[in-house]
Amino acid sequence: MIRQSRYLEHIIDMANNKYRNTGVADVRKIPTPVKILNNTGNRITGHLEKATWVDYSGVYKGKAIIFDAKETGITNLPLDSIHTHQYELLKSWHRKGAIAFLIVYFKLHDKYYLLPFETLREAWETRENGGRKSIAWETFENECIEVKSKDGYTLHYLDALEV
Repeated sequence: MIRQSRYLEHIIDMANNKYRNTGVADVRKIPTPVKILNNTGNRITGHLEKATWVDYSGVYKGKAIIFDAKETGITNLPLDSIHTHQYELLKSWHRKGAIAFLIVYFKLHDKYYLLPFETLREAWETRENGGRKSIAWETFENECIEVKSKDGYTLHYLDALEV
């Protein structure tokens, strides 16, 4: 099962608050747009509009940073869990010099990884050419950067960019 985790978002948000408060970076969660259909007193009804962005964007060391958070309960990351609009946005920003990546949480291993855009691109293109439809656990172990709690950060993902 693949889904975006509120837990993962929560610990990323905590790290982002500390990054902001210490002046390290300014990275913010981008809310999913909601179209309000009716507003009667204290009751609002609406529906989620089609998402057109990824979960987070901001600036770090003078560079744009953009990423999405994914969680998996299996031993790989199915590429179907990444929407085409998310991939295209990451690709566009990456081509323009931004730091683009995914943060992926493997529940079975209780490990977090930073998946650089280039590794995602290779897997995406392989799938588009009829190959593997997921990114294997071994790819994360061998080609990605494990992200850990460190220096008071719940998930010090910016430290992983310095490796």
